[in-house]
Amino acid sequence: MADPLARQDSRSRQSRFLMPPRPLRIRPTGSGASLTPHLRVALLEPDIPQNTGTILRLAACLGVEAHIIEPAGFPTTDRAFRRAGMDYLDRVDVVRHQSWKAFETWRSTASARLILFTTHARSSYLDHAYQRGDVLLFGRESSGAGEKVHEAADARLVIPMRTGLRSLNVAMAAAMAVGEAMRQIAPSGAEADTRADVQKARGG
Repeated sequence: MADPLARQDSRSRQSRFLMPPRPLRIRPTGSGASLTPHLRVALLEPDIPQNTGTILRLAACLGVEAHIIEPAGFPTTDRAFRRAGMDYLDRVDVVRHQSWKAFETWRSTASARLILFTTHARSSYLDHAYQRGDVLLFGRESSGAGEKVHEAADARLVIPMRTGLRSLNVAMAAAMAVGEAMRQIAPSGAEADTRADVQKARGG
């Protein structure tokens, strides 16, 4: 059976990008004790819906705000994700940006640092000092991030790997990056909410 996220004829593809983007489900950022999310993860023009779904689930479980920078290689509407069986949408804050320019306009307003993860960087992600509100950006699966994105980044980081291997799966890389960033800036923001949810589930 064909993946419902991957099914899309040329007519629907054209109309989707001609129309203004509709937000998935946007809550006030950082709902809780602070108006600033403790961490954000952004996907630049993602190609593979399964990777995006996995990262949105990661964001939901860890309380991380997710950003999708279009155009994507698949429909990114709330309805499309639900048809694919993504049942975590009610627990994740997702912000869609129509283009890189729109994302940069938002970032300027939010005063958020851009942390680009790329195999072309020299600094290890383990040596970086993360801050509350950082945006961890991951490039397109097929082509990575272009020169203008590299130039806009406040920091460029790499996840060290064995020589001769091309790259990690983007969802795995995102999980490693978010984990290290949360370790440094915790306990704050959504991690405190996560602990409260766990205690509540245990009857504590």
